[in-house]
Amino acid sequence: MQKCVVLMLCWCVCVAWSQAAEPAVAPNAAAGRTYRNPLPVAKDIADPHVIRADGFYYLYATTHGRGYDVYVSKDLVNWTNGGPVFSGRRGAWAPDVFQDRQGDGKFYLYYTDDADPAQPRKKRIGGAVADRPTGPFEDKGTLVMEAIDAHLFRDDDGRYFLYYANLAGGFKMMAQTMAGPLKKTGEPKLILQPTEPWEKKSGWVTEGPFMLKHNGTYYLMYSGTGADSPNYGIGYATAKNPLGPFEKFAGNPIVSRGGKVFGPGHHCVVEGPKGGLWLVYHQKWDDTQSYRRFLAIDPMHFDDQAVIRARATRETDEPAP
Repeated sequence: MQKCVVLMLCWCVCVAWSQAAEPAVAPNAAAGRTYRNPLPVAKDIADPHVIRADGFYYLYATTHGRGYDVYVSKDLVNWTNGGPVFSGRRGAWAPDVFQDRQGDGKFYLYYTDDADPAQPRKKRIGGAVADRPTGPFEDKGTLVMEAIDAHLFRDDDGRYFLYYANLAGGFKMMAQTMAGPLKKTGEPKLILQPTEPWEKKSGWVTEGPFMLKHNGTYYLMYSGTGADSPNYGIGYATAKNPLGPFEKFAGNPIVSRGGKVFGPGHHCVVEGPKGGLWLVYHQKWDDTQSYRRFLAIDPMHFDDQAVIRARATRETDEPAP
């Protein structure tokens, strides 16, 4: 991955991206045949969120903590850093970007950062907007205090829902009805919290929500236990309504540690360039308690019983998307 070495070069790249009809993307070293985790994006990267727009994939993630860069790919394997797209307060984590295709067409960034620079553990969720996925995103202010890991979902009937982890008194997953991408309506609803042994193994945590809808059922995917632990994993719960009640899948976690894989979690799901669903997530570099993580992808699918099936791989050649 090429990195800009001076500030002026960074600025020039950002300007070029904002004016170009199509972003420049690194060539596919795997020639579309195979990939191998870790993906060569950044040495320490976590909490990835990927969208697809105009034939390109755009990745936003936790990296340097001073806002977010955007990474661009044609194939989900080879990524080019397109430079900064948002600069907020320090402690920037777990971005989510939503394109309002059925609305104004704009791109909405949901960020987590420090609500108070003097209190780095006091987090907030805010919103920002841009005309293109490469930004720049204009900050529109705070949406939720004492919260992290926002994810916006638009249902087939046009209703918007914001899912996030509330930190007040412990990790609790909340659902907030929205009148639009940045306009809340009504009160948030508690929909999920740590109850299962795997969610409490290394800290009582349920976080990183991601919503899928499949054959009329809502699949609330999430990560459980402490994100600094090799025991971090992915599970899901289902409901017939986007506000629940949600029932956790008895086979959770569906992705967890094993072999060389440690702490797989905080994911998103995106359709691959040839179809099929792909899990984009992070793994830990080792089995220590730390926040050193890397980017990974692996296929997932719904089986004939409507159960989500997925696995995590590392250092093995796998068929590319």
